Amino acid sequence: MNVFYSQKNAPNSVVSNIISSSFNDRLLQALQCRNNSRPPVWLMRQAGRHLASYRALREKYSFLDMCHNPELIAEVTLLPIEAYQVDAAILFSDILVIPEALKVGVRFEDKVGPIIEKPITNLHDIEKLAMPEDLTSLEFVKEGIRCLQPRLNVPLIGFCGAPFTVASYMIEGKTSRDFKKIKHWMYHEPQGFHTLLRKIADWSIAYLNMQIDAGVHALQIFDSWANTLSYRQFQEFSLNYLKYILKGLKKDIPLILFCRGSSVFGPDLASIKPAAVGLDWNCRVKRMRDVIPYPIALQGNLDPDLLYAPLPKIREEVNALLDEMEGDRGFILNLGHGIFPDVSEEAVRTLVETVRERRG
Repeated sequence: MNVFYSQKNAPNSVVSNIISSSFNDRLLQALQCRNNSRPPVWLMRQAGRHLASYRALREKYSFLDMCHNPELIAEVTLLPIEAYQVDAAILFSDILVIPEALKVGVRFEDKVGPIIEKPITNLHDIEKLAMPEDLTSLEFVKEGIRCLQPRLNVPLIGFCGAPFTVASYMIEGKTSRDFKKIKHWMYHEPQGFHTLLRKIADWSIAYLNMQIDAGVHALQIFDSWANTLSYRQFQEFSLNYLKYILKGLKKDIPLILFCRGSSVFGPDLASIKPAAVGLDWNCRVKRMRDVIPYPIALQGNLDPDLLYAPLPKIREEVNALLDEMEGDRGFILNLGHGIFPDVSEEAVRTLVETVRERRG
């Protein structure tokens, strides 16, 4: 394939960076609320365990080995593009590469998930964390993006985890059901917790700017555990740091903010002026558009469990959402969260093809 994006002579406008007429810029147009054709479609966790081609690679490499290898980053990122012809690629990586760089010990166990070997337990643990003076420990991500550039004909989305979600893993030590340790910090050591969040936010800014320099076309921040927060907690411990990160980005690049709980927090996410808000599946997108007007795009929001349904039901639900949002120039079709690992490729293909077959 040809190289479609060049940093060397890149002008200010993201869309004007596209230098090949064969480049599919539908996502970038929607992120500017200028899309006059069918909505773009991509899916969170599209490059993951539901793909047989991904599972074949996992038989040869550990998850972290794949995250650390630039060639494998590129290969896995491209798998759903080849399988489904989605309208965007999302970089294959993990939100815990920053804690790994902070040397808290990150490993992944099958059927368990991520484990933090040295979780944060006190203020001294926070003080010991390094500041982002350089990002040489994350160089593999930059090289992975550069491996991808000559092989893409769709926009590449870079990403990071939101400070609150990343901090949740670093304190709880693993995926939590009750977040008791996090809530203890918020109620008993709020200033210490803010210190941790600020450090993660500073690392995140440096990390996202590195991805921008390497050539991503858009960014998404995932706050996967924001739904555990009360409204005031969300304002203090999540939204403030998302706003801080937005201000720290070195270039005007489209940024999507996604959190579980966005059915409630969506207008607050919109208040800090991202390019788009990613919505979970608990809200009606059309009604959310009434409170989040242009020029902010809306992304979502099919129930991920829909992919277990019969194929005709998948088509019915996708078409219903497309009908509801018809004519919205800033709508991006996605799930309300990521693809589950045991869904069928046929189900995912049916979803994507239903969107691609839409006229316009």
